[in-house]
Formats: sequence, structure tokens, C-alpha cells
Amino acid sequence: MNSLDDFSGLGIAPNILASLDRLGFKTPTPIQAKSIPPAIEGKDLIGLAQTGTGKTLAFGIPLIQTALSGKKGLVVLPTRELALQVEEEIKKVGGALGVRTALLIGGGPMGGQIRDLRRGPAVIIGTPGRILDHIRQRTVTLHDTRILVLDEADRMLDMGFAPQLRQIIAAVPEERQTMLFSATMPDEIVKMASAYMHLPLRIEMAPPGTAVEKISQELFFVAKPDKPRLLEKLLYDYKGPVLVFSKTKFGAKRIAAMLRALGHTAAEIHSNRTLNQRKEALEGFKNGRYRILVATDIAARGIDVKGIELVLNYDLPSNPEDYVHRIGRTARAGASGRAISFAMPDERRDVRDIERLMKIALPPSRLPELPPLRSVPRGVRREPDRPHRFDRHSRSGSGRPRGHSSSGHRRTFSVSRPGSRPPKRRF
Repeated sequence: MNSLDDFSGLGIAPNILASLDRLGFKTPTPIQAKSIPPAIEGKDLIGLAQTGTGKTLAFGIPLIQTALSGKKGLVVLPTRELALQVEEEIKKVGGALGVRTALLIGGGPMGGQIRDLRRGPAVIIGTPGRILDHIRQRTVTLHDTRILVLDEADRMLDMGFAPQLRQIIAAVPEERQTMLFSATMPDEIVKMASAYMHLPLRIEMAPPGTAVEKISQELFFVAKPDKPRLLEKLLYDYKGPVLVFSKTKFGAKRIAAMLRALGHTAAEIHSNRTLNQRKEALEGFKNGRYRILVATDIAARGIDVKGIELVLNYDLPSNPEDYVHRIGRTARAGASGRAISFAMPDERRDVRDIERLMKIALPPSRLPELPPLRSVPRGVRREPDRPHRFDRHSRSGSGRPRGHSSSGHRRTFSVSRPGSRPPKRRF
């Protein structure tokens, strides 16, 4: 049987197969089909695959199968959002089978995490800093860990986690299975593999810089003062869920405030938000409470949401690799999607760096006619009628952009502090 047809030919235990079938997982992705059999056999492996290809189950299924045989696993990830999503995926498949997990991430209460650890979880999932906090406080020991997974390893190195990773690896027994998953293969990953892995099997599904298929990419060169108006115009043209990326957390906050002032349902994710605020924003974006999510690169690899119609780079990322990860938030699981980027005239070199990495050309599009320049002061609020809930399933809600009446005219806004002097526009 061709292992790409279903999961039954990959050496997966029958009870896990039944769980996968119950959840609607019928056909493995290429990275899953190639990674699961050697991982179940206990081999070290390096999985290189573009974002959105199903890497979580590629290591999650072997982790669950090993846990059911009495062996424990540890998954280390760079961000809270990724850790939350990986735990959710593992609990979906393994929870009904009795596989307990513990989530160790910054921002979460230590007391609750300690209680989860005392229950003897089979799989621990966490970020480097919080895992080390527990090791130092002796609330967790990793001496019985038999599988170590380093997910998004290149991102962890980019974020400066190399020293923490070395300490965590030193706390795990040398007699273990190690799986390393990464979107790219920089020299640091090669060094890590040679130092901490035993004859790892390398599985590469796409070369570095490869974007997900079925993404239509568009580029606009636009002056900074015109960015808000271009964003407003595009949000009128696209009716589905939109993910907007900002380079800075302060920029993300301003963009989200501007969108809410214009009547859109928008939330924000960045490092100044608490864990609960970030969870609420992501969950609200998933269930349609928010049509637009504004994020920094903290979410470039941490958002797994189906049905995102448009990824919009309000600012270009600091490095070209993050461009690939950003746009990979759309066109997931074989669907189509669109990515639009704003570049200022002095950012042509950054555009060329992205083109060089992806080995494609991004020809600039002609700017459309922009809405009239309007001042949107801080503290504005809508007149009392609240924007209706965006219906993700209908894709377009009412078919009108937020802030427009049924006649097509834009509703007016009022300042929340009458008589106050409007501040300067800073978008």
C-alpha cells in the first residue's frame, strides 16, 4: 500500500489510527509520510519542510505512540503560541488515549504548571526559558525523557536561545531519540545535529526559501504616509480573514487601534500583550470574533488558522526568511491564498533580498486610487451601533467593509474626549 494514501501503512498503532480517523485525518502530508515510520523506529531525524506542511503530527504521532509504551517526551519550541498549538494538537489525538501533557510557557502561572508536572505527564511541551525555570527550581526533572523534539530550531537560534537549548539538552539523558524540525538549515543547525544527534536521517521536503504553493504574491511601493489609506482600500476589496504583520509591537498596536476606529473587528498579538490577551486574540481570530489580526513576527510561525484569505505585510520583515514564514500563514493544507506587501521606496534592497532567497521576482503593482486622507485621532469610537460579528463561514459577512452604511456611505466617528485636541496621525 502506498503510505501516502492513508496513515495505515506507517507503523502507527491501531488505537492511534482510530483517533486520527475520528478527527478526520485521512491522508498524511509528505513530511508526515516520510518522518513517522523512522521516528516510530526510534531513529534520530532532521525534518526540513516549509511552513504549513503538518510538521506537528510528524513528530506528535511518534511521541504519542512512545508515550503509550511508557516512555516520556519533551518538545521545545520558540514561542508561547507555537507551544499552545502543539499541545492542542497532541491532546486532540492522544488525550482520549490517556496521554497526559504539561505546558510550560512564560506568562502562565507557575502553580498550575507545577500541579500538571506532579500528575506525571507523558509529554512536556514548553519554551526554553520556562523549562529552565522549572529545572532550576527542581519542579521538573528530565532524567527519564526518552524523546527530545526541537521544533522550529532555526527560529530558536535566531531568537538567541542557543545557551538555553544547550542547558536543556544537558539535562536530558544521552541515551535518547532526538528529532529536530526546522524550516531552514543554517550552519548552527548542522553543528547542533553533529553534536547532539546520532547519525540523523535527513528528510527535506522543500529547499530553504520555498513558499507554500497556491499563494498569489503582490507588492506595492508606497510612501509611509499612504500606508493607512492603502490598507483601508485593500480591506474593502478583500472580505475574508486578514492577518496583518507589523515590524514593531508599537506599530502593531497603532495599526490595530486605527482599524478598530474605522469600524473593523481587530485584535493584536505582540510581546507587550499578556499570555491571556494573546490567547484571546488568537482564539477570537480563529472563531470569527475578529476579522483582522495584527501581529509582529512573534506570530510568523505561531499562527495555525485555516481560511486566512490575505496575509498583508504592512512592514517588510527584518530578514527575508521571515517573509516566507509570514506568507505561509495563508494557503494552508492545500488551500489557495494571497499575500500583499507594502515596501517604501528606500526598501528596494530588502525586496531584492526576498527575491534572491525565494528565487522569484516580485514585480510591483500599480497603486490603486486611495481613499481620501482622513484624520483618525487616538481615542475615537464608533457611534453607538456596534459592528456586527464577522461570519468566517460566509467569508464576507455582510459584504460591506466595516464602517460603511447600507447605502455605501461611510459612517461618521466621534471623539471620545470632546474638546480635546486631536494628536498627530502616527500610522
